[in-house]
Amino acid sequence: MRAFDRRHPLVWDVLVTGFFVTAAFTDVLGGGWRYITQNPQAPTWLIVTLSLGFTVPLLWRRTHPVAILLPMLPLAVVNAWTGTDLQSSLTLLVVTFNIALHTGLRTLLASYAVTMIPIVVDGFRNATEQAADHSPDQTIVPQATRLAMVAIVGISYRTRQEYLASLVERAAQLEVERDQQARLATAAERTRIAREMHDIIGHNLSVITSLADGGSYAAAKNPERAAQALTAIGTTSRQALGELRRLLDVLRTDPSATEPPGAEPPGPALGPALGLEPPGMEMAPQPSLTDLDHLIEGVRSAGLPVRTTIHGYATALPPGRQLTVYRVIQEALTNTLKHGGPDATSTVSVSYGNGGAVTATVTDTGRGSTAHGNGSGGRGLTGMRERTALYGGTLESGPLPDHGWRVHLHLPEETPQ
Repeated sequence: MRAFDRRHPLVWDVLVTGFFVTAAFTDVLGGGWRYITQNPQAPTWLIVTLSLGFTVPLLWRRTHPVAILLPMLPLAVVNAWTGTDLQSSLTLLVVTFNIALHTGLRTLLASYAVTMIPIVVDGFRNATEQAADHSPDQTIVPQATRLAMVAIVGISYRTRQEYLASLVERAAQLEVERDQQARLATAAERTRIAREMHDIIGHNLSVITSLADGGSYAAAKNPERAAQALTAIGTTSRQALGELRRLLDVLRTDPSATEPPGAEPPGPALGPALGLEPPGMEMAPQPSLTDLDHLIEGVRSAGLPVRTTIHGYATALPPGRQLTVYRVIQEALTNTLKHGGPDATSTVSVSYGNGGAVTATVTDTGRGSTAHGNGSGGRGLTGMRERTALYGGTLESGPLPDHGWRVHLHLPEETPQ
């Protein structure tokens, strides 16, 4: 009904106005007004005029409540002064209610004051006629109290409407904020997945490419070294396949929705059977600094000599920080492997401090910034900086004075929570 009234307000206004007009003329035509009036000899034209004046303006009570009060007040004064006392004059209460509902407090107080004029006129008219049962305190006070109660009811109803409107608005804002948070979370997750995909594919494919080039070169002269290169390619491929499968499993919100009950997932079941990956590889955790030796061995097998220096222990380092250090070292070695040239060597130095602090430096003797191409702001360097910024660290990347490249990572101590 409220929705229909908002779309078609005139229907309800016509119904309410028609009800009061009908009630007023029933009172006039039936002669009921003569039982309560103090002036039974009032002319018919005055009764009809007052009845219409008190009821027809109600058609605009919701849109212009103050405007319809102004022409009704003179009629109310005439009604009180002549002693007609029509019951249709009670529609002033309806107008007062709508003024309290649709206007401010100042307008309501002013309207209340002017509406008291016919009430005061009626009280003093009765006092001049010396009617014992109609003294001013018996006529003015009850009518003023009744008018005030109607105004209070209107204010209460308006307060409730405003409260409901604020709840609806708040709910709409929460829906918008929820959608925005969902979009932000989706964008952040896409960025994270893209960064992980770059780290996994970029590193492992670089190693595989180097091994394949070296194997094809050594196939004619040293078949044994070519076989070793193929073995290393297979190991690196299985590792990359396992990491990619683990990363893509994150995107599967409900595996049971696409697989029948009791069915084996095709990837993990076929992988070990065909020898493409070792059992359990698909559920391996994110790499940590304990896998750093395996990473360096893979780079060495691809043809890049790497010398490592470790100070301290990474046992107290949180997993997130370990992954950050691991990925930065992986990216730096991958860039050296791709751009450093055939005679490049690399040095990895990691130092662990207290409270989660860690410093890692990766240098190489490659051909420098022109070959590395890191100055273009590619995804690799961007990913390293984003990971470092998560822990309030700093990342420096640039060419060395003579030749080569240097990547320096520093993560400060963790802030106590």
